[in-house]
Order: sequence, then C-alpha cells, then structure tokens
Amino acid sequence: MTVAIVTGASRGLGFALAEGLVDTGWRVVVDGRDEAALRAAAQLLGPSAVAVAGDVTDPGHRAALVAAADDLGGARLVVNNAGILGPSPQPPLAEYPLDVLRTVYEVNVVAPLALAQAALPGLRARGGALVNITSDAAVEAYEGWGGYGSAKAAVEQASRILAAEEPGVRVWWVDPGDLRTRMHQEAFPDEDISDRPEPATVVPEFLKLLKNRPASGRIRLAA
Repeated sequence: MTVAIVTGASRGLGFALAEGLVDTGWRVVVDGRDEAALRAAAQLLGPSAVAVAGDVTDPGHRAALVAAADDLGGARLVVNNAGILGPSPQPPLAEYPLDVLRTVYEVNVVAPLALAQAALPGLRARGGALVNITSDAAVEAYEGWGGYGSAKAAVEQASRILAAEEPGVRVWWVDPGDLRTRMHQEAFPDEDISDRPEPATVVPEFLKLLKNRPASGRIRLAA
C-alpha cells in the first residue's frame, strides 16, 4: 500500500492532490489547522484518508503526521502544501510588518523543511519523493509579493540543495500555476478570480509526475 502525507489538505490544492492520490489507490495522511474543515474533507476522501488536525509549525504535530503514516506502512511521498499568504492586501516591502514576515517564513519555509527532516529517514529507505509547493512569485518580481515570494524563493533554493544532498530521494519543487483558491483570492481581494482554473485541473499532471518520476527539479503543473 502506497502512503502519502499531504499538508494543508482541508481545501484547495491540498484537497485536490489528496483526492487524486486516493482515486489512484494511495492512502493519505492529511492535515489542516481547522479541525472541522479537515474532518469534512476526510469524509469526502473516504476511508483511505487519515486526518490529523494541527499546525505544521508545531513539532509535535509534525511527528504525529509521520507516525500516522508509519502506522499505514510508511510514507513514500510528502507533499508540503500548507502555507500562508501573509497580509491581504499585500503591502510593499518598505511597509511589511516584520513580525508578520517572520510568521510567513516560519510557516512557508521552516515548517516544510522540518517536516522533510522528520520524514527523510523513511523516504530514503523507500526511495520516496518530496514535493514542495512553490509559486511563480518565487522567481518573478511582482510588486506586493515580497513576503510570500521571497519565502517561496527560499523554499526553492532549499529544495535544490536538498536534492543535491539526497540523491536517493526525488525532490520536486512544484509550481501549480494560478488557481481558484482561497489564498489566491486573498492575494487579489478586490478582483474576480473566477477565470482561474480549479485546483483539480492540475491533478492529472501531478499524478503523471509521480508515475514518471523525473529527476529532482522544478516542475510546473499548469500549461
């Protein structure tokens, strides 16, 4: 039985990826900070999903995710999808509250690396894969995206180095493209984002990535 951990899976892209995995025979350990929303998502995912509510910045919660996966046979895949945008609307860097920036980095950079550290022994043993969700804001200089974008840039560089250091594990930093999610709406609070594709539209490319297992690197899912 193939097991994955997917963070931030109570809605949006995380839920869509978890659903795609379940539909192709995976067992998934999913998390989210909103316990009620996570429970509802797990019910939709069915008996192949194990819900562990909590915050990815909490070491105890990260250990619980790995333990839940171990109870199912051990994770072969970790998807670091959980993240936060920061202030909405997003301020320029000259006015960015530094206490908020520290939180953005803690959630978007430190927590994914910490979960990877906890899961790596098992991923090494099983020839597994690590997926860090990133964004074009990591590589493009968009006004107002200094906090989130620089955090994702740090994730991408950490992923590159991790890929060099862990040749037995596939490490992919995956840009899903602009999707119709709550976070994307928060980034553009005054805009209609109904023209953006639903998260489920990128799931086939995600599953193809897992099937083909290309070399570690940056992957863009959307066309």
